[in-house]
Amino acid sequence: MSFELIINSKPNGEISMALMRDSALVELHEEKVDPDFAVGDIYLGKVRKVVASLNAAFVNVGYEKDAFLHYLDLGPQFKSLDKFTQDTLKGKQNVADLLYFKPEEDIEKEGKISDILPSTREILVQVAKEPISSKGPRLSSEITLAGRYLVLVPFSNKISISQQIKDLEEKKRLKDIVKGVLPKNFGVIIRTVAEHKKLAEIDGDLKDLLERWRRMHQNLKNSKSPKRVLGELNRASSLLRDTLNENYSKIHVNDPDLLAEMKEYVQSIAPEKVGILKEYKGKVDIFENFGVNKEIKVLFGKKVPLSSGGYLIIEHTEAMHVVDVNSGNRSAKNDNQENNAITVNLEAAEELGRVLRLRDMGGIICVDFIDMHKRENNKLLFNKLRDVLKQDKAKHSILPPSKFGVVEITRQRVRPVTDIETSEVCPTCEGTGKIQASIMFSDEIESQLKYLLQERKLKKVTLVVHPYLESYFKKGLISKQRKWFFNYKKWVPVRGNNSNQLLEYKFIDGDGNQINV
Repeated sequence: MSFELIINSKPNGEISMALMRDSALVELHEEKVDPDFAVGDIYLGKVRKVVASLNAAFVNVGYEKDAFLHYLDLGPQFKSLDKFTQDTLKGKQNVADLLYFKPEEDIEKEGKISDILPSTREILVQVAKEPISSKGPRLSSEITLAGRYLVLVPFSNKISISQQIKDLEEKKRLKDIVKGVLPKNFGVIIRTVAEHKKLAEIDGDLKDLLERWRRMHQNLKNSKSPKRVLGELNRASSLLRDTLNENYSKIHVNDPDLLAEMKEYVQSIAPEKVGILKEYKGKVDIFENFGVNKEIKVLFGKKVPLSSGGYLIIEHTEAMHVVDVNSGNRSAKNDNQENNAITVNLEAAEELGRVLRLRDMGGIICVDFIDMHKRENNKLLFNKLRDVLKQDKAKHSILPPSKFGVVEITRQRVRPVTDIETSEVCPTCEGTGKIQASIMFSDEIESQLKYLLQERKLKKVTLVVHPYLESYFKKGLISKQRKWFFNYKKWVPVRGNNSNQLLEYKFIDGDGNQINV
């Protein structure tokens, strides 16, 4: 199993990241220009309203909708955090170190938020879920700082270890290491990747986390709500922090500045992996070159094909996601309905696991598999789904197939579901259903080209179009492209891009920037 990470830095500042496993797309991440309210961001917020019936409060963190904070998300050490916050705002807590900090008693597990949190209170909160649909962010006051090997938990003295580490001797070794370097009133969670790591590596990670805590404390001083006092790492670095391992073979980046930033980060967490970072200098769009655009078109549509000839139909609603499994033309290849059903269902389960991660689908997911009559086949399907979803970091639970062949899945919803439009507007009627009089499309492009080469006298112009149109412009011995060369005495490269709609085109200059005509 090998992983490749393809990072596409766009001219508007947005970053798209595609994680490929054995050349198949398994994760797609988008980072906006101003990624406010990302999971892990820490804010100084102000309580707007305490709702006793919900045992929750609505907090102003600067988003258009008030964020939601439930009593169970306050965390046992809320009183200690609140004391630290108030003392820092008043200038009484001048250092981030907690060596001489006197912790408060833990709050009751079944208490009431109205007894703990008064209205108009300024509190420190962390984004647990990004804004989704019409809802504001979901908050937590159990502040944690995630690193490469450790997760720092202020105001706690507990050391927890990932359940994925099974070796008891290794658990004891890691616990002894952390005990020797952990400062007072800080707890940690030891992550799976810490297994077999040396003291120096773990200690270095802890020092980085403590430095981030100090930076947060410094930003908190003299702050007024709402204000972000500590941002999470950018999505590219956090993805590397959480997933980078020996299975990574290449990381391709098309932006030299971003590449330098990532090399610096990788140098700090895994120096031996710096060499796998490569700058992509190709003229073709990076996602087009590595086949990402094609995978996106296939996997983000309503109909997701299976290699056997079957397919998934995926419908999104506000309440849930519904998936229907169809055998397609496979039924003609096999006379045994039961064997046909289990074969398609197992393949569908494998693809479903990939699609759930790729689209980051959360909430309730109902999957209507092809009916099977044998109990052992239903058990086989259930076990296959569980094995596939073990690779998913999001919390989830699965119910066995019902007597109607429906499997119910719940999956943690942390970020908005990734929704990419894969359908295209009819180029003739533009979706109106009416045909309008139009000029020849190639004439329109040639007119723009003539203007750029003869009026603006640009030295190098590249045309980027849909692959169908690329073939049209290059077709024949005396192609359109050659005619342009005869007319304008300059060769105009024509490139196809699968992400373009059929009649979408753009011109690129010699530096790779889009030309505004």
